Order: sequence, then C-alpha cells, then structure tokens
Amino acid sequence: MSILQGTLASEERLGWLREQLQADGSVTIAAAAAALGVSEMTIRRDLAELEDRGTARRVRGGATAIGPQSFAARRHIAARAKSRIASKLARLVPHTGAVAFDASSTIMRLATAVTAARDLTVITNGPDTFAALQGMPGINGLLTGGRLEPSTGSLVGPLACRSAAQFAVQTFFASAAAIDARTGALETTLDEAEVKRVIADGAGSVVLAVDSSKLGGHAIALGIEWERVDTLVTELDPGDARIAPYRGLAELL
Repeated sequence: MSILQGTLASEERLGWLREQLQADGSVTIAAAAAALGVSEMTIRRDLAELEDRGTARRVRGGATAIGPQSFAARRHIAARAKSRIASKLARLVPHTGAVAFDASSTIMRLATAVTAARDLTVITNGPDTFAALQGMPGINGLLTGGRLEPSTGSLVGPLACRSAAQFAVQTFFASAAAIDARTGALETTLDEAEVKRVIADGAGSVVLAVDSSKLGGHAIALGIEWERVDTLVTELDPGDARIAPYRGLAELL
C-alpha cells in the first residue's frame, strides 16, 4: 500500500484502519503496522485518535469496533471540532421565524450558541437539545413526540415523523453518523434516518454539519440525500483537501 506524506498520510491510515474495523470488528497493531509499512508506535497513536473520535475502543494489542454510542458519550467526542462547527452554524441561524434542530450532540452545541434570536421557534426531536433551549432569550423550543431511541437519544418512529411533517421551517440543521460523497448522510438506525428525511422535506434549506472524522465513514441507514443538502459545515477550512470529494455537492463552510 502506498502511503502519502504529511497530513494526508495520517488520514489515509485512519481511513484504512476504520475500514478494517468495520469489516472485521477488530484490528491488531502488529498486522496494521506490517500492512501499512509504519511502526507499531504510529499505529498506537492512530488507534488512540480513532478512540478519541468514537469509532474504536483500544484493547491489548489492538482495537475493536464500537457500535452506536449514547448521547451522553457522544457529547465528549471531538469536542473541539464541534465547538468550531457550532460557531460557524450560529451565523446561519435567523433571528426570527422557525428552524429545526436534529437530536445530535453536534447540533446541541449550536442550541447554546444562538445568542441573537428575537422571536425564533426551534423544532427538535432531541430531548436533550430541547432542554438546552429552555430559558434561551428569544427562543421558543418545541419537541416532537415519538419513541425514545436509546442509542441516539432522539425521538423517532411514526409519531415523531407525523409531528415533524406538520412544520414548514426555514432551515433544518442536522448532523449524521457519517457522510458519503455518493449517497449523502448515513445514520446508525433506519428510524433515525426516516425522521431526519421527513424534517428535511419540510425545510426550505438543509445544513448538514459533521466533524471531519465522519467524512467517508460508514453507517447502515441512508439519511438525507445530497439533493436536499444546501450547505456542508465542518471544522475544517473550506480549502482543506479532506473535503475535496464534497465540492459541488453543497456549499462548503
């Protein structure tokens, strides 16, 4: 395998390790070092980075893949990147009208970053996000009904979809478990994907916000398609090579 030099080399290794974890459920340091032609210390650092991003759990001699995490656990993953994303998103939130926030930990950071609202209604299927909106000046939070999905902390199911379908919002701010340059957003459950598609269908525009660890990742359910995404927001500079595959699919911010 050919390894590039510099920052892309690290991202290429991380991508390879993620693929191995998704395919086999685990990876060993020795095998990865041999396949990639790097030292075992380098692989240990890469696995530590994947653990910090929430896609692996380090064990003796390697790492194992992890499934969907609780909302509380996800809040602490890529915290610096999510804060950077929230600061970008805050500039896109109107002062008045109606918007929708999904139940992700990324968008929950936005909920506490909106400081200029005057008469803004925010519809969300996230109980934690709804709680964070309480007492925010100029914001009226509305919570959809639905069944609580323990793995994502979101309200899903027929009631959530019917409730969400009643609203026509200016912008839907959403995240995803992963994004793919061919298909769009990917989610960990079919129910999660369905409620996001319903909200997106009633939105004037859709802003998709993900940290860079989710670029080119994998999840089981097809979510919001690129045809519905107007803006892609990451913590990266728009000129960063890591988001080059997404140019032309949406405005990059």
